[in-house]
Amino acid sequence: MDYTFLPDADATVHGLIGKEEQRQKHELELIASENYVSPAVLEAMASAFQNKYSEGYPGKRYYGGNHVVDELENLAIERVKQLFGCGFANVQALSGSPANLAVYFALIQPGDTVLGLKLDHGGHLSHGHPVNFTGKTYNFIQYGCGDDGRIDMEEFAVLAREHKPKMIVAGFSAYSRDFPWAEMKAIADEIGALTFADIAHVAGMVATGVIDSPFNHGFDVVTTTTHKTLRGPRGALIMSNDEEIAKKINRAVFPGLQGGPHEHIIAAIAVAMGEALKPEFKTYQEQVVKNAQKLANELIGHGFDIVSGGTDNHLMVVDLRKKEIGGKDYTDALDKAGISASQSTIPNDPNPPMNPSGVRLGTPAITTRGMIEDDMVWLAAKMNEIAAAVNDDAALAAIKQEVEEKAAGFPVPGIN
Repeated sequence: MDYTFLPDADATVHGLIGKEEQRQKHELELIASENYVSPAVLEAMASAFQNKYSEGYPGKRYYGGNHVVDELENLAIERVKQLFGCGFANVQALSGSPANLAVYFALIQPGDTVLGLKLDHGGHLSHGHPVNFTGKTYNFIQYGCGDDGRIDMEEFAVLAREHKPKMIVAGFSAYSRDFPWAEMKAIADEIGALTFADIAHVAGMVATGVIDSPFNHGFDVVTTTTHKTLRGPRGALIMSNDEEIAKKINRAVFPGLQGGPHEHIIAAIAVAMGEALKPEFKTYQEQVVKNAQKLANELIGHGFDIVSGGTDNHLMVVDLRKKEIGGKDYTDALDKAGISASQSTIPNDPNPPMNPSGVRLGTPAITTRGMIEDDMVWLAAKMNEIAAAVNDDAALAAIKQEVEEKAAGFPVPGIN
């Protein structure tokens, strides 16, 4: 971006922004939870809405001067409702974990039993991990994957019927297969449990119908971040088709957990949702999945193991044990070669979380830059070379030069 005032006002920060822009421009991003926003979204984030305090909701604010903010927030809500086919939406949650916390705060009580996916099987910290607030506050029972890397629905059903949770959390941060929304909802209805879907990773694909939506199966509440496959700013959405649940969610977000919302981010969310309603956004989501599936298959051809044997969405978890490399070591080596990834546990990982047995890869960001299946062939070959050169800094530096040459052909939106 071009900066008019910052270079003179704070040359140090301006210089750091420039360094980060160059890093993004010259490297390749395979972190499944990252993406690039459009220049229009960037501009909305830097708008005058940053200056406004607006506690409350449209038409019910605690500060004056919010008539334009009300128009903005209503616009964002309407676009979310149109995009996801839901009746109610809250656009004020600051990010994914706060959105999930609002759902728990609104609908269950401390100590209530909840069923959630194990972190090392693809779940999220906010799905009841013992170190997280959720695991410390609620009685989480954790379900997991079978030997095939897919959700073990037999175990799930046994746990649900035995513990009769007040709520079932369906969703993930590192699971590469279609989620069994229908099967989980049927069991939840049988035992009288609320259903809560966290679609933060796959929201773009859900919104465009590229993969199935939990709303198609009557889920009570759905949350998502806006900065992953939705390609928006760092914010979150909480959605429902139940008016009473929506009222409870709104009260939980404000005044229960937050004060004034970040209206400049809501402005950017409105822009991103408008972009997502265009036909080309579905084409993009389809290409994200094609790229992920091609990359997974190519990596398998190079001798890597993929948890569950492949992917139905934008991500995959690579089991590195056959390569005899730790997840941290491989992530560090990729970084030295100009490729960003995130270390990840695998189901029943024998190694500790800070040095797990896998890495999580995703294709949203490189697809935004214009990469297609042929580029995945090249990328998998480079990743195989990196695996063979984990401790060879000279070789990694040489690969980085190739990565920079490749990246030069795929511009990053909003970066000169």
